Amino acid sequence: MHREKKFCKESRVIKTSHVLPPDTNVHNTLFGGKLMAYIDDCASLSATRHARNPVVTASTDSVDFLSPIGMEDSVCLESFVTWTGRTSMEVFVKVIAEHLLTGERRIAATSFLTFVALDQQKVPIEVPEVVPETEEERKLHETAIKRTARRRQRRDESQQLADFITTNKPW
Repeated sequence: MHREKKFCKESRVIKTSHVLPPDTNVHNTLFGGKLMAYIDDCASLSATRHARNPVVTASTDSVDFLSPIGMEDSVCLESFVTWTGRTSMEVFVKVIAEHLLTGERRIAATSFLTFVALDQQKVPIEVPEVVPETEEERKLHETAIKRTARRRQRRDESQQLADFITTNKPW
């Protein structure tokens, strides 16, 4: 039996927002935590579109902040599923800052997240395979195996640390 297939574009989500004073830090740039919330929100929408089932965040590989996003900018996030395992999906998020007065655009951050699709009993379920079409999608799809291996190694290391550290109260 073959799994259903879906194109990357079917999971694409685009979200654009103003950068407003309550969203900024003492440097008048977008709070990193606020951007991380935007990233998780967009990525979860992409994963849900792909699976057409509820999803949970299994991991965030990294958020690489490449350029500050100021109040003179808009922040645009674009996410889509780049690779799938049996029940998991890797989602790529690119963050584009656009200076609203000049129109200059730059990549401000990138991130990879992993989601697992769940059935109504919250048990992981199979997801459709993903089919890349564009050069960008193909590159991300081809390099996903290496990221998946690093993700598994990091998770194993995190579990070993969790098994070692204590939950005792510090007082």
